[in-house]
Amino acid sequence: MAGFTLLPSRLLACPSRSLPRLLHHHANLILRCKMSSSCSSSSLAQSITLTSQPNEPVLVSAAPGISSSDFRDAIDSSLFRNWLRNLESESGILADGTMTLKQVLIQGVDMFGKRIGFLKFKADIFDNETSQKVPGIVFARGPAVAVLILLESDGESYAVLTEQVRVPTGKIVLELPAGMLDDDKGDFVGTAVREVEEEIGIKLKKEDMVDLTAFLDPSTGHRIFPSPGGCDEEMSVFLYRGKVEQETIRHLQGKETGLREHGEFIKVRLIPYRELWRKTADAKVLVSIGLYEMAQREGLLPRH
Repeated sequence: MAGFTLLPSRLLACPSRSLPRLLHHHANLILRCKMSSSCSSSSLAQSITLTSQPNEPVLVSAAPGISSSDFRDAIDSSLFRNWLRNLESESGILADGTMTLKQVLIQGVDMFGKRIGFLKFKADIFDNETSQKVPGIVFARGPAVAVLILLESDGESYAVLTEQVRVPTGKIVLELPAGMLDDDKGDFVGTAVREVEEEIGIKLKKEDMVDLTAFLDPSTGHRIFPSPGGCDEEMSVFLYRGKVEQETIRHLQGKETGLREHGEFIKVRLIPYRELWRKTADAKVLVSIGLYEMAQREGLLPRH
């Protein structure tokens, strides 16, 4: 077998996932703190000024139940800073001056150790012409990756998927190996390789990975938004192709993997690629098929 290394099952229990790190502060953001350590959650507030609306300060406040430390962490988190940066980017909501951000209410903070993993808040953004507020409930979780792994054996191409418990859906879902970026370096391909190692038990080489989202128009930022109506998650989708013996296919099928101490209970499932599009409702799978097929049709993929 060439191109990747199968890892013993016992190695999968070893945690290699570091906690999320905060990204650098947005240089154009000016913070004006109006908060004291003695404040209650109902009175926690902070005023910020954005370069896109210098005469319209934005009030950021905490909902009841949010502690002062969680509030400070939320304001300083990479999740919140990146959201503000996107607002003022070239294609951002505030870029052309037709809309204004009035206030933000921090409603929920989920910590990964000492750092924020998930952040929920409500943003009041108004259209300046009509004074109408646009929907603004945000579940922030940051950038992520997914990997379409295609293994060819005896003339058949197999997609390697994970079967996982997904509590939000109430179901067990068949999906692509995927995960969140764990640091502030933006190492999408490194994260993709690590997620495959943790969830599938095979070690891929970075140089063998093809970024399918890199073929998208630059206006997209070379990322996809799986659920932009409520979540900030932006995802890179990678492709790996390899040739293996049937013994490897049999070894991977049904293999139990994942980091148990992180609550990951995963089974590996291999599906013939020709059947993949109808075997799962996972949007990552369906998007990856579209990207792969179009890139192949346009001759954009490197020679296999």
